[in-house]
Amino acid sequence: MDAQDISTETLADRLNQEPVIFRGSTNSELGMILLCATVFWLPAGLLLAGLFGAPVMGLGIATLGVLATIVFGSTGFQRIKRGRPDFYYQHVLILKLNKFGLRSSSLIARQGPWDLGRTLPRSFHSHR
Repeated sequence: MDAQDISTETLADRLNQEPVIFRGSTNSELGMILLCATVFWLPAGLLLAGLFGAPVMGLGIATLGVLATIVFGSTGFQRIKRGRPDFYYQHVLILKLNKFGLRSSSLIARQGPWDLGRTLPRSFHSHR
């Protein structure tokens, strides 16, 4: 392999979006899944293990829960994103939060026919 082959081999193929790194999820999506899973599983694992009298076992439960959530969450994102445009689920989430009044949105959520906002001149109506 010469120098020219190496330089063309390392070119990025997706310049306008984040690359997929695990089961259809990008780095930022995996970070959000990891954060949400940790916030849920750490207290839940400690509480569950504490009920059985072995609170240290809660860290193991939390670790397994986080790993399972990452695998199944990434698979879920892969199904949601399949065949959809970029940022589809983010826009759906923003529109739902806007619908419930939890966040304002600059996205247009209007359905129905659109009008240009122009009216015909009066002279046009009188000649018809």
